[in-house]
Amino acid sequence: MFVYFVLTLAISFIPYMSFVISIIVTGPLVLGLTIFSISLARKEEIETKQIFSGFYNFANALGLYILIVIFVFLWLLLLIIPGIIYGIAYSQSFYILADKPKTAPLAAIKTSREMMNGYKMKYFLLQLSFLGWALLCILTIGIGFLWLTPYIQVSNAIFYDELKANYNAKFEEAIPAETIAE
Repeated sequence: MFVYFVLTLAISFIPYMSFVISIIVTGPLVLGLTIFSISLARKEEIETKQIFSGFYNFANALGLYILIVIFVFLWLLLLIIPGIIYGIAYSQSFYILADKPKTAPLAAIKTSREMMNGYKMKYFLLQLSFLGWALLCILTIGIGFLWLTPYIQVSNAIFYDELKANYNAKFEEAIPAETIAE
């Protein structure tokens, strides 16, 4: 997480081009951080270089990031609440892309929306539960975020794994096994 923080901070200090570089680099970095968090949550082997693994799927990561930003912005133009709801609905997109790297960005967004049906409030409350910790981190001049951010990332990865298990079980119930075998 420290490497991620330093990298994003360094990008913000690049004169004139920081906004453009930030847009280009954020998608792959978020995907890499997602891969790292999933590995940590699943108790798999983790390495610092996983944070940069999103660059191996650069086009999909960049496309997904840009589409999410555009869609959430358009929903925010209507009102704040629809923007928040759809931001939550799209929250699992990078996890889906991390699990299935060949997924097209729009397919990841669509799957995320389907997975989050009935779970948006649970996800919102999970994110809200970190608010008190974030306020305490501010009191430490931000140093506490070095511990809180990984905690949030792994909590979100565990949420995704549980959501995925429920989604797959629901999908298997909807289509009988005999139909799939044929």
